[in-house]
Amino acid sequence: MAAAFPWDVTTVGERLEAALEKAKGERSAENVYIKLLEDRARQQAANAKGTENPLAGALISVKALFDVAGEVTTSATTVLKNDPPAEKDAVAIARLEAAGAVFTGLTNMSEFAYSGLGLNPHYGTPHNSRYPGCAPGGSTSGGAVAVALGLCDIAIGSDTGGSLRIPAAFNGITGFKPTQNSVSMEGGKPLSDSLDSFGPMAKSVSECELAWQVMAGRTVQAVEPKKARLVVPKNFGFDEIEAPVVAGFDAVVEKLTEAGFEVVEKDLAVIDVYSKVPPWHMTSVESRAHYEDHFQKTPEQFDPRVHARMGRAEEISAVDYRQTLNRRQTLIKAFADEVGSDILLLPTTPILPPKIEDLADDGAFNRLNLLALRNPSLANVCDACGIALPYQNAGHILSAMLIAPGGEDENLLACAKAVETVLGG
Repeated sequence: MAAAFPWDVTTVGERLEAALEKAKGERSAENVYIKLLEDRARQQAANAKGTENPLAGALISVKALFDVAGEVTTSATTVLKNDPPAEKDAVAIARLEAAGAVFTGLTNMSEFAYSGLGLNPHYGTPHNSRYPGCAPGGSTSGGAVAVALGLCDIAIGSDTGGSLRIPAAFNGITGFKPTQNSVSMEGGKPLSDSLDSFGPMAKSVSECELAWQVMAGRTVQAVEPKKARLVVPKNFGFDEIEAPVVAGFDAVVEKLTEAGFEVVEKDLAVIDVYSKVPPWHMTSVESRAHYEDHFQKTPEQFDPRVHARMGRAEEISAVDYRQTLNRRQTLIKAFADEVGSDILLLPTTPILPPKIEDLADDGAFNRLNLLALRNPSLANVCDACGIALPYQNAGHILSAMLIAPGGEDENLLACAKAVETVLGG
């Protein structure tokens, strides 16, 4: 294990202390964590020594929406900060500890995980590690920056419309959104019961794979890299796309083709069905169902933009909502049938990280937030799995995304390993 991954039980104590010191002392690490878990981490590091568990010695950060025993699960809000502490770890978090993980802290995020850009007015916004002065991406903002800065090896987060993949893209790391039902949702604060998934971010596909296997309670066994036919959807994901993203993606397609991948461009018929399943129907209604009391009684304590998005639940009826869910079930089957054993290839986001100063206006924020979410949301609405892979082109740090039908996580990871080799070469 030591040869394949950057962690080692013999040095975990020293690595932990260095990571904690950096988290507390460097400006680049400001606002990454809501709370460091120093005492627990030191105990876990001591326990890891001499063991051969799959994650023994790995430094892992935990998004602030997961239950961690003895800690308040705030979801980076103020309305939940006075809740009683969690009595036990979330299922996925408990599995990580059993595998030898060392929890560095609870990472910052968009309030209630309800934004793709990662801003938080309550706890501050983490600094983008690659694009100074720009949004870190969300909602798992702190986790992505923690991995990019070396504050942890793996970040655990959630993904409702790209919340693992967007911040991974904006910070030059890998983000994996597994099929929803592969990882238990027990002990995690929800945004959308329909769309939420729990998964990891790291600096490689192999690290994400290992963390996911542990979170899912699966046998830990690495898949071999394997090429698959890659489909670029001509009718989705390329409108309102910025020039550096276009140039980078064209270069990716060229490199993959030269490396022996079959890459085809075609329209996807399922996109027409997809256009009739608005994600906001699910996120607004389902978040309100969970947090309605706070929504009504203490609106002044919310991020106003999050409160406004939750408020959109009043724009649709119960019948509208149910019809959206019905259409989604049709969509999920149609997507799996059409994509089959192929894997979709497209830019993770059509935009570069926007400057935070450009997000002061609500109209600009809403436009760029929707653009950031647009491409990755396809995987959530179609109950699929997706992964964001970093690469560089013409001085820009960019990200390519692979999406496979639900349940095809292992095939997706195998293909991602093969693609990762090409992008990193």
